[in-house]
Amino acid sequence: MSKIELIQGDCLEEMKGIPDGSIDLVVTSPPYDNLRTYNGSLDWGEHIWKPCIQDLFRIIKDGGVIVWVVGDATIKGSETGTSFKQALYFMQCGFDLHDTMIYEKDAIAFPNKNRYQNSFEYMFVFSKKAPSKKNIIHDRKNISFGRKVTGTNRTASGETKKASCYGNNIKEFGARWNIWRIKTDKGNNKTGHPAMFPEQLAKDHIISWSNEGDNILDPFMGSGTTGKMAKQINRNFIGIELDPEYFKIAEKRISGCGNDKGTLWGPAETCFCNCASTPRAMRSTANTCTR
Repeated sequence: MSKIELIQGDCLEEMKGIPDGSIDLVVTSPPYDNLRTYNGSLDWGEHIWKPCIQDLFRIIKDGGVIVWVVGDATIKGSETGTSFKQALYFMQCGFDLHDTMIYEKDAIAFPNKNRYQNSFEYMFVFSKKAPSKKNIIHDRKNISFGRKVTGTNRTASGETKKASCYGNNIKEFGARWNIWRIKTDKGNNKTGHPAMFPEQLAKDHIISWSNEGDNILDPFMGSGTTGKMAKQINRNFIGIELDPEYFKIAEKRISGCGNDKGTLWGPAETCFCNCASTPRAMRSTANTCTR
């Protein structure tokens, strides 16, 4: 049985109440520099993301994964490079950079005459030691299906050797590559949140790096996409959102969705917490509510 806990508050304060080594997976998209104002609530910079990353290292399990979906603003003609600074700081804190993935969009903003059109965002995949859950999605159709593997690998010395899978039959579907082209919700976003990422993106990462019953966290919950997808595929979820308006959007989306088994959860089965009025000790007790 899954547990859902939604908290309205500052993630730097609220994460302090999450026990060490209790989170299996984080799927989140923090603010991209100053690209959005988020109802005037945005206070963003190294003074926020550095302590956040430090605490993520504390609460993530050994073998746990963090998916950090991020992009950079262009200021005075130069990209800020904040995404790279964050990636390097993750590594400085002890995380491994397991993969640098790309989310390729199917739509772009208005054209910029000075540079090629930006159609992607980074999906940094960090792990605390080697990932313990690796459910790699195999949905890339192989054009050589039915034939046998004949490839070679080049060694460090420059020599070529037969691939370890040489002679094996090529399967119909191979592992997905690390550039994911996902349809955006541009023009169809009815949530009221200005920067909602696609549900498929969150769902596929949750499938890839966790199992049913695992604990998923989004410290920058926004409109609740990660929580909605976690609930649908039977994971526990903790979501933290600072802005009261976006918190209500997330609350509505998550409480109103069912899981893949067709069960619709009611309000009594999900814990909604407002940090301004509910001490964490009380919220911890409320978090035992289940299906």
